[in-house]
Amino acid sequence: MMTVRATRLLRKMRGGAQSHLFQADDGHFYVVKFANNPQHRRILVNEWLAARFLSYLQLAAPEPAIVEIPAELLAAEPRVHMTRGGERVEVTPGRHYGSRYPGDPDRMTVYDFLPDVLLHKVSNQRDFLGMVAFDKWMGNSDARQAVFFRGMAGAMAGAIAGGAAGDGAGEAKPRPVWAAWMIDHGYVFDGLNWEFIDAPLSGLYFRPLYYEAVRGMEDFEPWLDRIAHFPEHVVDEAWRTIPEEWLTEEDRGLEKLLERLLRRRGRVEPLIEDVRRAKATLFPNWT
Repeated sequence: MMTVRATRLLRKMRGGAQSHLFQADDGHFYVVKFANNPQHRRILVNEWLAARFLSYLQLAAPEPAIVEIPAELLAAEPRVHMTRGGERVEVTPGRHYGSRYPGDPDRMTVYDFLPDVLLHKVSNQRDFLGMVAFDKWMGNSDARQAVFFRGMAGAMAGAIAGGAAGDGAGEAKPRPVWAAWMIDHGYVFDGLNWEFIDAPLSGLYFRPLYYEAVRGMEDFEPWLDRIAHFPEHVVDEAWRTIPEEWLTEEDRGLEKLLERLLRRRGRVEPLIEDVRRAKATLFPNWT
């Protein structure tokens, strides 16, 4: 379990969880979701599990960390707070969930939207197909979220964590490329409900351009195979590294939820077929 200590607030972020961007004592920057966020503390558990599973599947997502927010930082920085029903909600000191930011926010611009003319330039765009398989397996009831940023090809290959990126190998001069990171996994397991709703059109990215090249189920490989053979020990390790204060007595059902998740490993193809039946135009070149 990677634990870092927040040292400086940069700004609040958009979104229902009311995350904040901090710098930590390891020099990196993290988008932090608080344990007492308005969406529920189970959102942190979902984020932690999803990040660990995405790492195994080699899909591009931020590295997770447990971020310690010290009481002295909260006392010195009144901007750190949330709101609920128009009232101020203080952040509790302790351990919260952090997603690593792609770089120094003062030097790197991160976009949550790219125009169509640039979407084809994203070096790991096939990861959006892997995320269809992942989101169906995990029962993501939210839309697929992603951020985009630009960097040099050689450095980006490592940052994309095994996604289908241009690696820049053998090039005399590094070239700038676009990359996508998949973010915001709080609504896997249908968020705080910890259920598998399996609505066909949930978990999809709102730009259909990334799905136009799909010609058949084989385009969702190698992720279908990786999910079908997902090791139980990876699930167990991720579960056992969840901070104990993120769970309460009412969360004793998490073990059973993860058992159900393992039983779903072979159901991903039928769930993708459900997507196709619900919206055939999403895959216009499926043969």
